[in-house]
Amino acid sequence: MSNLDVIEALSEIARRKNLSKEFVIETLKMGLLQACKKRFGTSENIFVELEDDTGEIGIFAKKVVTEEVLNPALEISAEDAAEYIDDPQPGDEVEVILPFEEFGRMAIQATKQILFQKVREAEREQVFKDFSGKVGDIVTGTVQQISRDDILVSLDRTEAVLPYSEQIRSERYQQGRTVRAVVLDVAKTIKGPQVILSRSHPDFVKRLFMQEVPETKEGLVEIKAVSREAGDRTKVAVHSTESKVDAVGAFVGLKGARVQTVVRELSGEKIDIVSWSPDPALFVARALSPAKGLEAFPEPEEKRVIVICPDDQYSLAIGKRGQNVRLAAKLTGWRIDVMTDSQYQERFEALAQVQLPMEELVISDKIKAKLKEAGLDTVEKVIESGEEGLTSIDGIGAKTAEKVLSAAKEAKDAQLMHFDEKNAPAKPDDQPVNDQPVGEEEPILIKPGGGEEPAEADEKPAEESGSEGEKESDNDDEQHQAGEPLERQE
Repeated sequence: MSNLDVIEALSEIARRKNLSKEFVIETLKMGLLQACKKRFGTSENIFVELEDDTGEIGIFAKKVVTEEVLNPALEISAEDAAEYIDDPQPGDEVEVILPFEEFGRMAIQATKQILFQKVREAEREQVFKDFSGKVGDIVTGTVQQISRDDILVSLDRTEAVLPYSEQIRSERYQQGRTVRAVVLDVAKTIKGPQVILSRSHPDFVKRLFMQEVPETKEGLVEIKAVSREAGDRTKVAVHSTESKVDAVGAFVGLKGARVQTVVRELSGEKIDIVSWSPDPALFVARALSPAKGLEAFPEPEEKRVIVICPDDQYSLAIGKRGQNVRLAAKLTGWRIDVMTDSQYQERFEALAQVQLPMEELVISDKIKAKLKEAGLDTVEKVIESGEEGLTSIDGIGAKTAEKVLSAAKEAKDAQLMHFDEKNAPAKPDDQPVNDQPVGEEEPILIKPGGGEEPAEADEKPAEESGSEGEKESDNDDEQHQAGEPLERQE
């Protein structure tokens, strides 16, 4: 192999391994120095030079001229030094050329091993660095091997794994098939960097939309939240930073083109696109689409929203096996308590009959005592007496009566709006009023994480509603469902 061929080989290694040519050359020099150390016992006085233009590789040893050579690796006689300098004298330093023949076969083999080992380590480090910066990005690879439940994917310069837990259950993968996924994590292992991919993570849907909707790169629209049950349904909350831009329309695209591209990538997974709102009541009502005509009442102290829906919309609000309300809770971050109009009316009437004791009023003990002396020992009696009845009590003027009456009404309203079972009166058989006979619908309480409360409803089968690319408006509510072969209404 000529000298120029050596340089070309090093350049090819650098290109294939995505390393700098300078690093590969320095690694070769390091390997040669290690070979010198094995051959001569030391490499402290040895240095390597390589000319890029000619490919000339030179190995030199610095030796000191002595009258008697005791250590040939570090010393040289005046007679031998005369080949390199004129009139050598003891103490002079001479640079001696070391021919490759001096190394021997084993030393050359060691140089090769060191070179490839260092290059491999540098390549692994570079791969780790590159993919660590791609966490959250979408990559494209080829299915290389299906091992048990995990799938090995061939990426540029490395292999990645698509674990079973990160796959879409309804999908079937074949060797040689192109697959897209989001980089979930990059871990260092003994065998090198391990790239973990995911097709089931919500970020995969988010990144797909960011690729399809150029307005996201311009900052005109943004994705506020994504909740997903991979392979089945996804809800996406979007928001427009520009009043003239319709966020939902931007994500849907002309005739649903944009959302359908994402749906096809997800193998037909249904997608609901809803307009985000800082108002939790409005946001929750939108998140429960395709159900319509919902009324929502937030309770910020408990991070909960009570939703009243028409009886015929209950199944849509809850969804099959509670999926719709579960995804809505994840999307909004609020616990959601759904009940029908009839359930709400029954509970309202039941709670209205419960007498609130005087202790519930936020007034002074002195005023409470005067009210009790007058026979007004419950909040309901105070409200019934009115301002005229209160002012007839000694020591209560018009202003005080107005404050007492206002406090009583607030206490009663708070009771009627609080739907916890502990506040409901017991049935004759000491069962809570919301225990319905089998076959009747129960309110379902869903936590943001998706878990259901123990008192779970007897579900109705969820009905699929909404059309492909459909946009609905109800009290400024915007939503879209995709993934079903229906038509978009312009």
